[in-house]
Amino acid sequence: MSFVNNNASAFSDTHTRSDRLTPCSGMCSLCMENCPGTCEIGLSAVLGKAMVYPTNTGANQVAGEKDLPIDWSIFNINGRCFGAVGAPENADEATIFNVDLERTVGRRNPVKLAVPFTLPAIIKLNWKDYFAAAAMIGTICVIGEGCPSKDPNLEKKDGKIVRFDMLNDMLDAFRSHYRGYGQIAVQCNLEDLAAGLAEFAIEKCGAEAIEFKFGQSAKGTQPANRLGSWKEALAKKEDGFIVWPDPADPEVIRRVESGCAPVFWSYSRLPMWTEESLRERIESLRALGMKNVYFKTAGFDAADLERILRIASALEVDMVTFDGAGGGSGYSPSKMMNEFGLPAVCIEQEILPVCRALESEGKYVPSICITGGFSTEDQAFKALAYGAPYVTAVGLCRATMAAAMVGQTVGMQTALGNVPAHLKKFGATAEELFLELPEVRYLYGEKAKDISLGAVGAFSYLRKMAFGVQHFAALNRKFGVSYLGREDLIPMTEDARQLMKGVWNK
Repeated sequence: MSFVNNNASAFSDTHTRSDRLTPCSGMCSLCMENCPGTCEIGLSAVLGKAMVYPTNTGANQVAGEKDLPIDWSIFNINGRCFGAVGAPENADEATIFNVDLERTVGRRNPVKLAVPFTLPAIIKLNWKDYFAAAAMIGTICVIGEGCPSKDPNLEKKDGKIVRFDMLNDMLDAFRSHYRGYGQIAVQCNLEDLAAGLAEFAIEKCGAEAIEFKFGQSAKGTQPANRLGSWKEALAKKEDGFIVWPDPADPEVIRRVESGCAPVFWSYSRLPMWTEESLRERIESLRALGMKNVYFKTAGFDAADLERILRIASALEVDMVTFDGAGGGSGYSPSKMMNEFGLPAVCIEQEILPVCRALESEGKYVPSICITGGFSTEDQAFKALAYGAPYVTAVGLCRATMAAAMVGQTVGMQTALGNVPAHLKKFGATAEELFLELPEVRYLYGEKAKDISLGAVGAFSYLRKMAFGVQHFAALNRKFGVSYLGREDLIPMTEDARQLMKGVWNK
């Protein structure tokens, strides 16, 4: 069997002409001479190497389509009917409402989370309500890499950022709703750091946290962006990017002048970190006032994952977020979304022995966040239980952004009197439809009237997630997420049984 259709994808609106396919290639078993080429191969015949990237970019999110053979569905959740851990063995007090969801991240400057979730890096679509919802629910959120490109008034001098007004808007989306929990961080890839984004964010905008990116665009490699002209390519090169072919090469210039210009691509550099280079950069940023530092990485080789954790331990990094295969939202190559890296459950299996080793060596163990394809409370509970006691939080990126966009859309349509048909049975006004509005008013009082329904939508989704986790924890008679463990899971397949024993066939 095959776990993916190799020649049809929502990334590019491609589909095969026939439903009779050759499993190994994903091609129509009968390939016709006169086919216009609606599949990935056909579109590649027209677009060439541009087809390595999604053609559907813009006001949407991107994630993997592969039916991964290992995910959280291979476990069921256990349950108990005696006793209570973390609460009095009393039916009036041992309730779902008393399941403690709070976590703490970091050591130098501990950050309290009201829920065991984070909102990983993003800077597209409805980011304003996404960041606001993080503050409302009480957790960490991250401004995605490459954020300077969002500001049309960005100014640089000698390759360094000197004006980036929009960054304050991004930070304030969280800070204006802050209620004592969580934090907003600025993610930096290698190009961002080279442009001085971290220093600008700390010194000019009061940012307290920086997240270092190991890789780019939701997964591991860097993107190449097609440039429209030689002048654009030259400007990009002068801005410090790698441009291929070199627009300043005399032979390239000669060909441009003769009307035979090549296709130019700009390329963002691969990170080439060492513990020493990271230490130097982190210490310099701490000296400027950075309070917290985070790492973000994907499911790389096991040796690399251990190295990242050991570097994070040595440098007292507050939290490391591991991004599992299948998730993401960035501008990643289509096949990278499908075919690169470890699923989240396998990442946990790789990193937990490293955490135990660090602990046994008497070394600091950074907080761990696991993300990649999470959207429901059962998945979050399983990840927290499987990764106990080291996995502090589960990252909810695409799902939270989806909720922010739905809240915004439903709010706009309802204001116009156009309640979506599937919601009419619940009410006709925002007051009737958004059932978490009273909770928002309870938290913010008069300020609640200025909170957008997009933020309310994302907050409502996160409330549902938290409430669901409380139900599963209470089902296991555990009244705090810190008490969860693998004994709260039931393996449903041989892979699951092997994973529960701490091994799996790589």
